[in-house]
Amino acid sequence: MQLNDKTVIITGASSGIGAAAAIMFAKEGANVVLGARRQKELDDVTRHIIADGGFAISLVGDVCDENFNKELVELAIGRFGGLDVGFNNAGMMGDQIPVADMSTENWLSTLDTNLNSAFYAAKHQIPAMQKNGSGSIIFTSSFVGHTASFPGMGAYAASKAGLVGLTQTLATEYGAEGIRANALLPGGTKTVMAGDPVKNPEQREFLESIHALRRLAEPNEIAKAALFLASDNSSFVTGSAFIVDGGNSINKV
Repeated sequence: MQLNDKTVIITGASSGIGAAAAIMFAKEGANVVLGARRQKELDDVTRHIIADGGFAISLVGDVCDENFNKELVELAIGRFGGLDVGFNNAGMMGDQIPVADMSTENWLSTLDTNLNSAFYAAKHQIPAMQKNGSGSIIFTSSFVGHTASFPGMGAYAASKAGLVGLTQTLATEYGAEGIRANALLPGGTKTVMAGDPVKNPEQREFLESIHALRRLAEPNEIAKAALFLASDNSSFVTGSAFIVDGGNSINKV
């Protein structure tokens, strides 16, 4: 029980990596506070955890709203008495358009969802962790903007690279107080964001080809890496860009 009695906030928890992490963390003993925009899907994940004997509560909202991030922390404290881990996983791809052709709205919405939300989360999670004298903050970044990028992904790459910089700063600001901060950098993962492999077999083949393992990750595989960063097994790991990319970063074939 790697997270026994720990309270964890997970955003983007209605599907994909977030849902996989919610179920896995609960099985490892965590009290999970789940946030996402989609009510039905979020309720389904929450009910699944409770039916399996776990402890979960959810709140529907948008991570771009600072108050929603504050409410998640208040919910964690009110229901479970504190906060130990923030897995700030919600994100979006945005429109894939060359920078010169990109709308300002797309640029701003992508940065707001992927980067500004991380600031809001950390701003409200850190004081709760300071009361404990410890904590782990995790952001879902990407290999895109860190070890590689692609045409049309300027906004996404910039936002995900920004998460690594924020992670490093938080690690230096709060490490002495026992609060760790790490960025999780997945490779291609079988989620809605990766597209429908049935409708887009050529896209799926391309995505698989850029990984040394020649496949995409299952959401559970990325959730296991998040579990490591959330647990005391990573007690000396902070400020890292933790690459879990199936060899994408080193694959040149």
